[in-house]
Amino acid sequence: MENISSWLLYILIANTIGFYLMFKDKQKAKQRAYRIPERTFWLLAILGGSAGVYIGMQTFRHKTKHKSFTIGIPVLIAINIISFISLTVYF
Repeated sequence: MENISSWLLYILIANTIGFYLMFKDKQKAKQRAYRIPERTFWLLAILGGSAGVYIGMQTFRHKTKHKSFTIGIPVLIAINIISFISLTVYF
């Protein structure tokens, strides 16, 4: 049970960071300031923050015209869910 709570905490933190970075990047885009690189969002999504990135995309209407994000992030959500279930079963 301790492993599950550790994984849940990790997923919660990763998704919170993903959501926050989407918010910050949208603000920076409006201000025409230096932006957060897209590879940062992809890395975070791969590492378990895909749901936060996706919710941030929808909430802030950011990167929703990028096909790679509108298709890739939902695919990573599915992969993250499968990975999380696998990790909790095997560890």
